[in-house]
Amino acid sequence: MILTKQTQLFLTAILLLGLNACQSGSANSTAAVEVRGSHPMVANAETAQTSTEAGDVIGYVHEGVFNYKGIPYAKAERFMPPQKPDKWEGVRSCRSYGPVCPINVESMILFDEMEFAQQHNFWYMKEDACQNLNVWSPAINDGKKRPVMVWLHGGGYTAGSSCELPSYDGENLSRTGDVVVVSINHRLNVLGFLDLSAVDEKYAQSANVGMMDVVAALDWVHNNIANFGGDPGNVTIFGQSGGGGKVATMLYTPSAQGLFHKAIMQSGALGKFSSKEATQRVGLAILDELGLKKSEVDKLKDVPYDELLAAGNRAFAKAGQGLGRLGWAPSCDGEFIPLQPGAPGAEDLAKDIPLIAGSNQVEFGSFGGGADLLHAGEAAIVNFLHERYGDKTEAYVAAYKEAYPNTKMPSDMKDVDLMFRPMLLDFIKLKSSVPGGAPVYNYVFEWNAPHLDGMLKSSHCMEIAFVFNNIARTEEYNSGSPEAYALADKLSKTWATFAWTGNPNTDALPEWEPFTPDGGATMLFDNQSSLVHKHDQKLLEIAASVGQPSMF
Repeated sequence: MILTKQTQLFLTAILLLGLNACQSGSANSTAAVEVRGSHPMVANAETAQTSTEAGDVIGYVHEGVFNYKGIPYAKAERFMPPQKPDKWEGVRSCRSYGPVCPINVESMILFDEMEFAQQHNFWYMKEDACQNLNVWSPAINDGKKRPVMVWLHGGGYTAGSSCELPSYDGENLSRTGDVVVVSINHRLNVLGFLDLSAVDEKYAQSANVGMMDVVAALDWVHNNIANFGGDPGNVTIFGQSGGGGKVATMLYTPSAQGLFHKAIMQSGALGKFSSKEATQRVGLAILDELGLKKSEVDKLKDVPYDELLAAGNRAFAKAGQGLGRLGWAPSCDGEFIPLQPGAPGAEDLAKDIPLIAGSNQVEFGSFGGGADLLHAGEAAIVNFLHERYGDKTEAYVAAYKEAYPNTKMPSDMKDVDLMFRPMLLDFIKLKSSVPGGAPVYNYVFEWNAPHLDGMLKSSHCMEIAFVFNNIARTEEYNSGSPEAYALADKLSKTWATFAWTGNPNTDALPEWEPFTPDGGATMLFDNQSSLVHKHDQKLLEIAASVGQPSMF
């Protein structure tokens, strides 16, 4: 009899269940559960139960890692600061992701190839229950103090969630690095950043409640994570894109100090915060859009979300001059965020926080102008570049080849990221210049995905799965090649090592020197990684001389 592959897998699973039923022993909820090779999933009334300030929770164990999802860390009324969550009786099941902040999903849908690659998960949305988090840990209640890595998702300050991308799952990183991984949901867009402080004093803090949620989540970690196997005295915050900007925001937030001890920014930095004057204009304008008087501001709490967001976006278009292309974002309100980056005393706030900060070689470049030139020869690419660089084209091409001698295809010369990289370098030059400050480590992720005819290159979000060691979950984005698995093993261990020690150096990579403005040390992550110094300085100088688009 010839069995199909599906039938063979089914019979194998049944056989394993029979063998496991004969094995002695049971899962222990107070320590690590050794289940790899036996039951890959343990979910019952005895296993993975622990406590939080608000009540007991129960999760599940998958291949030896404890999973908890959708744990409430706060509650809040619309436009108001977060408060402690309501307590509950009994044991709360926390095995499924909790609700996420409402967003305009339609605006997030990408073209077919990118939706295939990123595999967006637009989870169910609920405004009054989106302040929840997820935890992955190798063990609970075993007395070991593991580093805690708190992930802040991307999507600017407008969209995204803790489960939007499969690469965000923390199980493999927890297992690889023996760390506790936490990811959070928080208020976004008009719900998290509508400044009504000029309308009514009761809404004095409304411009930053989305970031106040992040602080509330870090406070939850501080007060509860020991019960999940983590060390509240060793917390690393890390995030990508908008999440990287949120990490940067926390560096300038007094109420967050002491709640984290290391930071990692991936493809996201900070130019400056929105000004209070500008965000207040938008808050006043939304009343006009909805036909409300100042005395009727409380009616905004009852406006349906879709209507509120549409009115907020119209208000931004009319009154948001100087707020940048990111739209909704934190405000330098003088209290929650008292100072702009670079202002006297601003850099001293987080001077003792070691930092990794970097970006991808291409980011969005391959999806911008000249996308039809993906496989064009060098002559066609140089002709394209001439439209921007004119008589500097030859110097630009030479500078590019000097910066990236192992370039994969000629179109990389036009696709190289010239937006995130300069912004991020400005930021880390500021951070690394603080006298007596903690070290800063810089990188460029230049690994290229080989499938989809090479169109993905080292694009935005590509590195996340490598950091989380989630290649198997994200093969649509990275092809699942042996090279991808090998680099993911190195990067995830590097990030975890940094969480443990504040130093990212491991035996798997060349020695990673701290960045200084004079030295410019940068790690290039690829199949063969290398440390370089000011490798792209000439390239960036030429690009800056003709002007480059900015997100801020």
